[in-house]
Order: sequence, then C-alpha cells, then structure tokens
Amino acid sequence: MLHWILIFLLIAAVASLLGFRGVAGASAGVAKILIFIVLVIFIIALISGIVIVA
Repeated sequence: MLHWILIFLLIAAVASLLGFRGVAGASAGVAKILIFIVLVIFIIALISGIVIVA
C-alpha cells in the first residue's frame, strides 16, 4: 500500500511541475486517502497487538 502512496505522490509532483493542476490535485487526494487508510490499519494493529509483516 505504501508503494501506491509513493506512486501517486510522484504523479502529483510531476503533474504539478508540468502544469496539470487537475491531475495533480486528484493524485494528491488519492494519496491522502491511502495514507489515512494505512494509518487507521496501523493504529488498529497496534491496539490489537497484531504484527503485520509487509
């Protein structure tokens, strides 16, 4: 999942440099959602004591 976050952030950065504001905004938005999902899963895993190996 972290791999996808980095891909979307890279797409957002390149699109921003090239002037594609819509694509950059959409990619950054998807990356924010994925970061939130990863954080929620991480916190739930910490609370429940589950060890997740990626």
